[in-house]
Amino acid sequence: MTSYHKPEAKTIAKLEELANQLRIHSLEATTASKSGHPTSCSSMAEIVSVLFFHTMRYKISEPRDPNSDRFILSKGHAAPILYAAWAEAGLFPVEDLQNLRKFDSDLEGHPTPRLNFVDVATGSLGQGLSVAAGMAYVGKYFDKASYRTYCLIGDGESAEGSIWEALHFASFYGLDNLCAIFDINRLGQSEPTSLQHNMETYRKRLEAFGFNAIVVDGHDVEELVKAFYEAEQTKGRPTAILAKTFKGRNFINIEDLDNWHGKPIVGNQCQEVIKHLKTMLKTPESDRKASKPVIAKPVEDAPKVSITHVKLDTPPSYKLGEAVATRLAYGTALAKLAKNNPRVIGLDGDTKNSTFAEKIKAVDPKRFIEGYIAEQNIVGVAIGAACRDRTVAFVSAFAAFFSRAYDQIRMGAISQTNVNFVGSHCGVSIGEDGPSQMALEDLAMFRAVPGSTVFYPCDAVSTERAAELAANTKGICFIRTSRPNTPVIYKNDEPLAIGKAKVVRSSNNDRALVIGAGVTLHEALKAADILAKAGINVRVMDPFTIKPIDQKAIIDNAVQTSGRIITVEDHYPEGGLGEAVLSAISEHPNLILRKLAVKEVPRSGKPDELLSYYGIDATTIAKEVQDFIKN
Repeated sequence: MTSYHKPEAKTIAKLEELANQLRIHSLEATTASKSGHPTSCSSMAEIVSVLFFHTMRYKISEPRDPNSDRFILSKGHAAPILYAAWAEAGLFPVEDLQNLRKFDSDLEGHPTPRLNFVDVATGSLGQGLSVAAGMAYVGKYFDKASYRTYCLIGDGESAEGSIWEALHFASFYGLDNLCAIFDINRLGQSEPTSLQHNMETYRKRLEAFGFNAIVVDGHDVEELVKAFYEAEQTKGRPTAILAKTFKGRNFINIEDLDNWHGKPIVGNQCQEVIKHLKTMLKTPESDRKASKPVIAKPVEDAPKVSITHVKLDTPPSYKLGEAVATRLAYGTALAKLAKNNPRVIGLDGDTKNSTFAEKIKAVDPKRFIEGYIAEQNIVGVAIGAACRDRTVAFVSAFAAFFSRAYDQIRMGAISQTNVNFVGSHCGVSIGEDGPSQMALEDLAMFRAVPGSTVFYPCDAVSTERAAELAANTKGICFIRTSRPNTPVIYKNDEPLAIGKAKVVRSSNNDRALVIGAGVTLHEALKAADILAKAGINVRVMDPFTIKPIDQKAIIDNAVQTSGRIITVEDHYPEGGLGEAVLSAISEHPNLILRKLAVKEVPRSGKPDELLSYYGIDATTIAKEVQDFIKN
């Protein structure tokens, strides 16, 4: 470790002045918008000053440069001071801060990537550290570059379990290029935090999680400079800087007082606070404007990568009728994509031998990230890993368990992430494991995510193609895979596309359109055979993607089959295949839809028993078609 050199007095003074200038900007911006969190900004002013104007290395001209240090503001409600820091750095005029929270401004109430200096949206608390850990993991193990990742966390949000999942992950993988900063200002939204200023307990907890824990006075610039230096010099483990701060620091008659969270300071009181803060600025305003802070340049050692036009290394190679689980085909596809592009990575939460994500390890074990049983964190890590177009990330788990990470997923959409989610063990078809393992809400969940693409492949060929398409599709993608083996129905060179359905059984006198997906598509095909013996022909459609749904194909084929549609899904009725089809035909006056779905919380049993009992098997489909025709 190189020896620490104390900054010159004028450097310390400059950083102190910048901290108070950031307070003034935050205060004026929130007053102008008549909303915001000025006291939350004030507690972290010295931290931001030291980070942005002494410690971090980045390019103002290109904020998301791959070589630059990363900064995640987990406590996103303190956005005004983040905006103020970039304005002081020279990215945009300070005057623009007055547009905070206005409809026509990208300086929103919480940060989003509409701003070119924001990597991910924050504000749903407790998520920033997982994202930062994903960035740091890529920096350490894939890019092997000099850039560092900093994450500023509020003490209130540190009660979230996702924070502790991220701490464990960062420590386990020795992310010494990660620095977590806890702004411990004692006060939450409605009352003091549980630990308040019990700094020793914070320190012990962070040390127990394997961090180099440093307790500092968060308003002492020199202590902060030294702590960030120590963090950079520490090898083999991440550092946590535990900064004891005060909410509303330097706001007279407000500092460290309860009931000031999320409230702008207005009128005479605002003017008094600003007047007081300006007395702490020793440098004349003209001199401050003339001498912008000097930003350290990053080390240019991040490799250039390409994550476009990702293809399967070899095309699907199955025999028609061969029984293959779509979850197994996903693992095969992931490995093929990884062979084709060195930036394809797989992440999983200790289910890799069931989701078959482990197949990527045969290509390159370093490109698989084991997240253990911590789904919230592994989703956040994937979002971080995908930032700045550094990786093509596939996250797999039992589909039911993505529900506990839904907040991370919805924030991923706000963050404009391109992460691909693969959920296996969907529906009652998994059998004896019972309802706790059965994903019956997942289609509804992912369909509700803005900008998402939802794949539901029915065989091995369509699964491989779904993975290939997802790798090249913007936004969140979800691939629903099944546990049982299902026969291959598509030729290996079958063209498949997002939003394009496939008619897999038809005749010139079909009397109903049956739409199934995954396991239920095969039940629909069996039902078609049963009905054919009774002299009734039906058309069977595979939607391939549930979002976007192929509206034209559904309407055209329904019109040709007497306007009768039956959807069959291994999912609850709400929000799944049936409702997607219903939305597609909602404005057509002559089409009638009947939905077959799992209509109650299921129980354990053999897959065939459960499909029959809950009315989504071939026999039930055939009876429903006959009743539909009669009535």
